Amino acid sequence: MVGARIKVKRGSALFATGDRFKSLYVVRTGFLKTETTLEDGRRWVRGFQMAGEMLGLDAIANEAHTCDAIAMEDSDVCVMPYDLLESTSRRVVALQRHLHRAMSREILREGSLMQQTGMPAQERLAAFLLNLSERLHARGFSRSELVLRMSREEIGSAVGLKLETVSRMFSKFAADGIVTIQQRHVNILDMAALREIANAKLRSCTH
Repeated sequence: MVGARIKVKRGSALFATGDRFKSLYVVRTGFLKTETTLEDGRRWVRGFQMAGEMLGLDAIANEAHTCDAIAMEDSDVCVMPYDLLESTSRRVVALQRHLHRAMSREILREGSLMQQTGMPAQERLAAFLLNLSERLHARGFSRSELVLRMSREEIGSAVGLKLETVSRMFSKFAADGIVTIQQRHVNILDMAALREIANAKLRSCTH
């Protein structure tokens, strides 16, 4: 189903808001972010996409993209023409199931990021780090040693926190011995404590 493979240079757009929908994209290597410009001019980061993850689902309904997809590092992306994907999936049941599972995973991933915006600050950051840890681990990377491709400001935009709050929460986690931080390198020392923080709201809702 891959019609082409394209390279997207760091800082360049794979697609932009308003672009006509033609294809779905899967990240082969690299790291991208999807973001939208709000009415007041601020940029809202909707999500981060890494190897194996899909982009472009936002455009299926209205046949136009509703966000910008920007490469955060030089990336290699597979292009899957949607017309071909759709017509083939009607004939090949296994492909249709695979496509539906892939779409479901992306919807759940974006939904989990949105849910974090309803949590207290430290729970949002803990949930973000755990989510990133699990996604990287699923791709063969360390679960505890993370290299953040995104800035503190971009993390804040994604989880609905100010830059100062993100920095303060990182400092608190470090002071509590949960993580060590060296620039964009984060080493999770106490995974259990991080999970305890992330699940605090869930526990409070069940008691």
